[in-house]
Amino acid sequence: MRRLATYTRRGFLLVSVAVAGGVAFGVWQAKRTLPNPLHPGAGAATLNPYLIIDQNGVSIIVPRAEMGQGVHTTLAALVAEELDVAWDSIRVLHGPAAQVYYNGAALKAALPFPDYALTRFQERLGAMTDVVPKMLGIQITGGSTSTVDAFDKMRQAGASAREALKAAASSRLSLPISQLATESGAVITRTGLRVPYGDLAEAAAQLPAPDVRLRRPADWKYLGKSMPRTDMLAKITGTATYGIDTRQPGMVFATVRLSPHRGAMLSFDAKAARTMPGVQRILNLGTGIAVVASNTWLAFQAAAAVEIKWADAAYPPNTEAIFAEIAGAFDTEPNSTLRDHGDVDAALTDTVVEAEYRVPYLAHSTMEPMNAAALFVDRHLTLWCGTQAPVIAAQKAAEAVGLHPEAVTVHTTLLGGGFGRRAEFDFAVLAARLAQAVPGVPILVTWSREEDMTHDFYRPGAIARFAGGLVQGRAAALSVRLAAPSVTRQAGLRLAGIAGFGPDKAMVEGLFDQPYAISNYRVQGLIADVAVPIGFWRSVGSSHNGFFHESFIDELAHAAGRDPLEFRIGHVRPAHEPSAKLLEAVGAMSGWSRPKAPGTGRGVALCYSFGTPVAEVIEVIDQSGEIRIARAWIAVDPGRALDPGIIEAQMKSGLIYGLSAAVMGEITFGGGAAEQTNFHDYDALRLHTAPAIEVRILENNRSMGGIGEPGTPPAAPALANALFDLTGIRARELPLNKVFSFVV
Repeated sequence: MRRLATYTRRGFLLVSVAVAGGVAFGVWQAKRTLPNPLHPGAGAATLNPYLIIDQNGVSIIVPRAEMGQGVHTTLAALVAEELDVAWDSIRVLHGPAAQVYYNGAALKAALPFPDYALTRFQERLGAMTDVVPKMLGIQITGGSTSTVDAFDKMRQAGASAREALKAAASSRLSLPISQLATESGAVITRTGLRVPYGDLAEAAAQLPAPDVRLRRPADWKYLGKSMPRTDMLAKITGTATYGIDTRQPGMVFATVRLSPHRGAMLSFDAKAARTMPGVQRILNLGTGIAVVASNTWLAFQAAAAVEIKWADAAYPPNTEAIFAEIAGAFDTEPNSTLRDHGDVDAALTDTVVEAEYRVPYLAHSTMEPMNAAALFVDRHLTLWCGTQAPVIAAQKAAEAVGLHPEAVTVHTTLLGGGFGRRAEFDFAVLAARLAQAVPGVPILVTWSREEDMTHDFYRPGAIARFAGGLVQGRAAALSVRLAAPSVTRQAGLRLAGIAGFGPDKAMVEGLFDQPYAISNYRVQGLIADVAVPIGFWRSVGSSHNGFFHESFIDELAHAAGRDPLEFRIGHVRPAHEPSAKLLEAVGAMSGWSRPKAPGTGRGVALCYSFGTPVAEVIEVIDQSGEIRIARAWIAVDPGRALDPGIIEAQMKSGLIYGLSAAVMGEITFGGGAAEQTNFHDYDALRLHTAPAIEVRILENNRSMGGIGEPGTPPAAPALANALFDLTGIRARELPLNKVFSFVV
């Protein structure tokens, strides 16, 4: 990992050098051809890393993981749109771990600029960040970047292949290309002769890739429409294969039991477990034990029977002490001040509103617990797992078992939820280590729900302190100080061996980059060095900062005696017209201006994250002293809506994920261990407690943004603001069930 760390440092320097030097370095990197990792068998051909064509049709290779967000459908449509293949005929496969599948948009989001107001120089700099992921082969699904990254290059792959197939047909038929067209997986002559792509693919693969112009949106057949999900049939029939479903001949099954204190194991006694019929091996992992058995349930039972003594945790033993360390960061120097307009201190002399907010640690709680299958034979490792980062999984697994990364093959399965958790590599590494211990035998390592919950890389707890000044009903000043552990630092050390440098944008996103025109505006991020393991959680910093920011904007509106929706529109419109239109749209959808029924409350929130502004209104009703989250309205502007059905589904998913965390999500600590272990004490909204949801999609934003995460940040503040509207009680801490009683 030393090489990766070195290149990562150099990468950011090279971006700056490239811009200063006329973008020469960036042009070289962008034009450098990366090797195609696809090697189809006899009778099949690959024209580029995104296509395999044989006599049975077309397989589209997608480089991103499918974890419920519909990315295999949208990315396949990008290729199919230009290639002219029938939608119901294509096959979709996940690509191997390979440099060519780098995510060029992965680092753009790290630049410390507000997306809604980028200058031309900042846009140029953002484009240059494509160089670093390409150089390092950063193949990752995350940051709501999959479609943004693939939009041009996968359409180009389809268009280039189409023209190569036409060129091959031209040569075979002795006809000029101008007399050829394509349709439904075949090249067609003016006389109606059809030559299937499968008959032309091998010849086309020998031709240089043509440089072609992409089709206009007006000519699209698939993009811009709600397409049938490519993964839906397998999922509803139960035939979809997730990592946990992996089966190989002669497979054995295992589980792990790791230190609840996230440290060392002092000793263990496995006598009782070893006597269980079917238990094959019990291995010392240093931080815990692994049990290999004839089936997964037996492995679970045997692991539970092992008596273990653990070392103490490296972090404070309980929640109160952990938050005391977080609060201590307020006495340190800021890591970042990414927004500092006007003279905030001078402006905070008139009407001042002050508030402190707090959010807890959160688990990812994916429906499919962590798992991976592995086979170690002849100095080669094969992994089957649902991973958001297959190259990193291969590198880390190789390092753990003493192999070169090229000696590791990763098969990425469907993911039963990711939300950032499966960007980690611990489950792949443990499977690799166990496979090395039982060479020649495939092994599936499945974590129990309890291990999964108590060994997560959590969304960190955070505290925010706000002060706002009002003049004539408007916000004249806003000061924000946020204290939290740094996800970027922890994850950077684990994934790349570096803790990052410069201001931590991810920590303060959702605060400094919101489209509010407030003349005196300062946002400071203060890093709390707490050793509780943390990682990227759906919408990252915006997940908690959206709650902080939009709750306080609501407080300012009420202190000013203004309607919360109109107050927002008045401050947002001068900064970002598309966001103002979203607020107007969600107001119209929800009937905001109409009188509410008795016992009803409504709240609104806006958050701009991952290139996409989202406005949400939540309606709550009082049912005999219990509160029901009755309805929700969402207005979203992704710039370009490639699949409205998937966008709507992701908005609803993001809202429910955010509401579940807001109402009841909390990881607490006692004795150095996480206290929540399963869904009985880390619950989520159910069908009967979820609101009815309406979604409206606008396309006014100037660039295309992400979809998987932006629906989550406005959920908690919209709900908290609705509860204030209903009860007059202002909740400044999550989860909300500490204060309110909800229908369950």
